[in-house]
Amino acid sequence: MESRTFYNEILIDHNQHPGHKHALADANLVLEGVNPSCGDDIFLHLKVENDTIVDGSFAGDGCAISQASADIMLDLIIGKSSEEALHLADIFKRMIHGEITDDELEELEEAGALQDIAHMPARVKCAMLGWRTMKEMLDEEETE
Repeated sequence: MESRTFYNEILIDHNQHPGHKHALADANLVLEGVNPSCGDDIFLHLKVENDTIVDGSFAGDGCAISQASADIMLDLIIGKSSEEALHLADIFKRMIHGEITDDELEELEEAGALQDIAHMPARVKCAMLGWRTMKEMLDEEETE
């Protein structure tokens, strides 16, 4: 029970005090992510140089889970290569579906706070919105 309370505090803090919810004027990648089933809508902004995500932010509106998840994701991927960020997105998706190891869970750091979303199917798309948008953005960048 103690860890569940801790994880809830992480989500509440990232929702109420997001460190990455702001404009990013020098972003070189921007993509809108929409969750049509609930109306969550974000614009993900990344600044990528030499295949490293050097900065990132998001803007938009949505539920506490989508907003906290996007903020936690940015904490995790800034400073990482595109390949590392895509690897983390894969682990996150598998975590949401209850298919990861304890070692992989550790790689996700605070994003592991969203592990219980697997038990709330209606909220999975909320938690995945930022991650799905980032994956789509970086996959598109690789093909160009």
